[in-house]
Amino acid sequence: MIRPRPRTVLCLLVLGLYAAVALWAEVTHVRDLRRDETPVCDRMDLSARNLPPLSFSVVPGPAPFVHYLGTDNLGRDVALRLAQGTRIAFQVGVVTSCIAIPLGTFLGLVAGFFRKTADALLCGLAAIVASIPSMLLILAIALVAGRGLGGVYWGIGLTTWVGVFRTVRAETLKHRESGYVQAAVALGYGPWRILLRHILPNVSHIVVVAFTTRFPAAIGTEVFLSFLGIGAQGEPSWGIMIADARDRLWTGQWWEGLSVTLAVFGLVLCFNLLGDDLRDTLDPTLRGRRTA
Repeated sequence: MIRPRPRTVLCLLVLGLYAAVALWAEVTHVRDLRRDETPVCDRMDLSARNLPPLSFSVVPGPAPFVHYLGTDNLGRDVALRLAQGTRIAFQVGVVTSCIAIPLGTFLGLVAGFFRKTADALLCGLAAIVASIPSMLLILAIALVAGRGLGGVYWGIGLTTWVGVFRTVRAETLKHRESGYVQAAVALGYGPWRILLRHILPNVSHIVVVAFTTRFPAAIGTEVFLSFLGIGAQGEPSWGIMIADARDRLWTGQWWEGLSVTLAVFGLVLCFNLLGDDLRDTLDPTLRGRRTA
């Protein structure tokens, strides 16, 4: 019997908290759009500008009366903007992972199973993509697709599948020579049935672990792109918040930059630790080391 590590449970709880915040932010964002109202995170209260954490608004306005993480130079509540940034981060992580991971998994299965011409062509394509500086390629795709989250989705998704492809291909090459695959071939099963019904379930642990690594990496890339002004437009992405808070650090207004930095650090750290634990748990070669 495999028992979860305490840090695994802790990481899941923290990630559940992030997900709950992102879900709440999504609900409020959709509600404000349907009502044709200014999003709550963008509502300004000029009488409450640059308030430190745990401050009260001088005049109660549309923003919460208590500003738990302070306000920015326009009187916007930092906690609400941080929550909306969490929503954007989860959108980027989920959408880009849903592009890169299925693409890398499918191409890896095809290259590893059919080999020969398919393997040579796909490995050559992966080598070409990997040889181009990833950030430069992401910037190029994002600029072609247009500024905003749509360009970020395609830019990150179409440039980060190579690692998944290579890992899945290597595992498929190993399983292709195993006894159960040879038995399926002898029984006359078609190649696609063997790939989807036999090999894919045995490499699924790679897909799960790849998600836990691609997700935070995509978030970090989006933060960087938004910091440069190429990512999210008109929304409080974490990158935009860092860019806005950068100039105010010199005047002692540290709370916005620190809040975003800690939010990014906590999310990336939890995903990395969770990925390590899932790899140890799901990988058949390591599973025996963690038995009760």
